[in-house]
Amino acid sequence: MEKAEILILGGGLVGCTLALALDAHGLTSIVVDPADPAVTLAPGFDGRASAIASASGRMLAAIGLSDRLAGMGCPIASIRVSDGLAPGALDFEPGAEDGALGVMYENRSLRIALHDAAQASGGIDLRMRTRTTTVERGPSGVKALLSDGTSVAAPLLIAAEGRNSPTREAAGIKIARWSYHHNAIITAFDHERPHDNCAFEIFYPAGPFAILPLNDVDGRHRSALVWTVSARDAAGMLKLSDRGFLAEAARGMGGFLGELSNLAPRSTYPLGFHHAACITAERLALVGDAAHGIHPIAGQGLNLGLRDVATLTQVLVEGRRLGLDLGDPALLTRYERWRGFDTLSVAVATDTLNRLFSVPGKAASAVRRFGLSAVQALPPLKARFMAEARGESGDLPKLLQGFPA
Repeated sequence: MEKAEILILGGGLVGCTLALALDAHGLTSIVVDPADPAVTLAPGFDGRASAIASASGRMLAAIGLSDRLAGMGCPIASIRVSDGLAPGALDFEPGAEDGALGVMYENRSLRIALHDAAQASGGIDLRMRTRTTTVERGPSGVKALLSDGTSVAAPLLIAAEGRNSPTREAAGIKIARWSYHHNAIITAFDHERPHDNCAFEIFYPAGPFAILPLNDVDGRHRSALVWTVSARDAAGMLKLSDRGFLAEAARGMGGFLGELSNLAPRSTYPLGFHHAACITAERLALVGDAAHGIHPIAGQGLNLGLRDVATLTQVLVEGRRLGLDLGDPALLTRYERWRGFDTLSVAVATDTLNRLFSVPGKAASAVRRFGLSAVQALPPLKARFMAEARGESGDLPKLLQGFPA
């Protein structure tokens, strides 16, 4: 029986970050994930990218990823929000002393940095191409039999398996969920004009059309695209020729980045909302998409998961300092309460924004443009939105004080 202080199921972006955060504080973990690194870390850009808020970025630096991510990300210097291509856009431009709102990374770059750091860590036992066959949670701890025939044990089990977490389902945790009946089309492309490190969020009746800045490649300007379309149109969008898709994308952008070319692979996923009724059970805690899934309208999904990581790490480190069992119900209750308001408020906010900006009709469009103009004219409200974009409005800045310098 092999033992660690934490057993983590799921070695993706959130699960691996949690293992590294725990390791930075001297807590050992076993990470089990069925994915094949030869596939997930393969060369080439798969079109997926994520915005890492500045506060989340400081946490990644605190757990030792600065050197591994150096030069990989594109800073987001500003955000421009508009209702279609109509005048009256809302611009978020922080002062020079405030720094970037966040950084855009290719997901593959994040996966490689996290995987390599976990492999190099003495406190993380990374078991890729492996899954659990049985898991038992009880008063004395957690035991699991793995597909490679080994048995492992820990005081606490963490589910970081994503939206369809089998561990959450097995624990009988109820979940509120609904579909938006839309899909996100994910890709990237080169463009003629520079993006000037600006992220564009253009709202159409079907949903947001987000153009997100990436680093130049061999002198070519490049951006990622998250395009919300009706679920019935998603398959057709994937079947379009590259030339036809780029023509449709250029039309949606109004041509402000010039000619588009060199389309990355396209993929799609259905958009929905889910929120677990509770994020803990006996010797179990949920993190990331296993606990909550939100609309990508504000690019906060991964950042919400990273806030789970910071909070749970802080709770467990404090529990060990007090000599508590890491699966103690009091620690899990503290994690549940600490994360409850933040996750629910972000989920409700993104759901509300999506519904507000997806209402068709000229009257609704006029209301949206008026709202954007009003926010533009109110500096305190704009500052609040920028704080949210940076991840500075919640508990993460305070939590980072407990991370290694």
